Amino acid sequence: MSGKNAKSLHEIVAENIIKKLEQGTAPWQKPWNSNGPAFELPYNAITGNRYKGINSLSLLSADRKDPRWLTFNQASANGWKVRKGEKATLIQFVKTNELVSKRDEKGRPVLDEQGKPVKVRVGLDRAIISTAWVFNAGQIDGIAPLVKPDVKYIQWNPLQRAEDLITASGADITHKAGDRAYYSPKYDSITMPLREQFDAPDKYYATLLHELGHWTGHQNRLDRSLINRFGTEGYAREELRAEIASMLIGQELHIGHDPGQHVAYVDSWIQILRDTPFEIHAAAADAEKILNYLLAFERKREIKAANVPIEEQSEAKQQKVKEATLSMGDEIAYNNTVYRVQGHLKRGRMLMEDLSTGNTFSMSKTDGLYNSLLYAKQNPNCIKAGEAPHRPLHTEKETVAAYGIRR
Repeated sequence: MSGKNAKSLHEIVAENIIKKLEQGTAPWQKPWNSNGPAFELPYNAITGNRYKGINSLSLLSADRKDPRWLTFNQASANGWKVRKGEKATLIQFVKTNELVSKRDEKGRPVLDEQGKPVKVRVGLDRAIISTAWVFNAGQIDGIAPLVKPDVKYIQWNPLQRAEDLITASGADITHKAGDRAYYSPKYDSITMPLREQFDAPDKYYATLLHELGHWTGHQNRLDRSLINRFGTEGYAREELRAEIASMLIGQELHIGHDPGQHVAYVDSWIQILRDTPFEIHAAAADAEKILNYLLAFERKREIKAANVPIEEQSEAKQQKVKEATLSMGDEIAYNNTVYRVQGHLKRGRMLMEDLSTGNTFSMSKTDGLYNSLLYAKQNPNCIKAGEAPHRPLHTEKETVAAYGIRR
């Protein structure tokens, strides 16, 4: 899609989501439980990286059963063929470098043994937001069939993982008989029905984690607007973020997702997306932030499990961490991922690159990942290996960069 009149990705996704909301089939409206096959969010078939934010919603809206996606060139490079007549789906990515012809001292192109120009990758002065078209594995001949993991064989008990995360958050949670689950911004507390009122444990945890998603919006955490009365547009916007986040958390923890109690917001969501299509991008970005914020509590648990909790270090070591900083050019290994500090931005922020995926993102000193990387820089042999950490994301402009898939 090109030309001045071409619609942007968020406009396309907003239109698709509106249609699905009217049909009751938006991605976060589809319930699933922990007893069935594992639900998987879209990911790149070659790199294995999950598509994030607006890209994830764009691909989910395509209603494909196979979660694997790839570009035409990726398919061709592996000897697979996109079937004739198949239509691609739009995503966006951030281009931070490009391939150019290598030249000698006299400015002439350097050729390889076959006489073809040698290409080298050079960084761009400014990152460029670009678009790409991807095909689902179900549209491609030759690719191996999808083998879905069975939730029953996931080694880490999903419910225990959810319980541990909730405990690690330190959130103030009160249980009392009733039919309401809610977060109170005024008292910064969550109220839940009694556990025995739920007909399945996974429904209890899915509901509690939804409220924990709202809890992340407190001014001392992700600082979203939470002082909105029920029925207002602001209230519906926050519920949209929490619902998308619930879908992401349900998939990450394999505890399921139950959207039934939030059908009351559908009409408001439709109106919001009609009036402001970019809202779907902003909501998806905030949902990723919620996921990242909550999963950061697991990283803290991993550090504790490795017997190197920052909280229990000597006063001298704590002071050392406080005084140290991340510097431009630093490459830090943390949880099976290497991060590079690309540069410093305004207001104390810095531009980071995940070298395992090529994705870039903005980070501040108040982000949980900053402290983790700072500690890993000073103690490279102490960080326990595990899953690649999820990155904290921020404003709409910054999340555009972080969500893209760089090929």
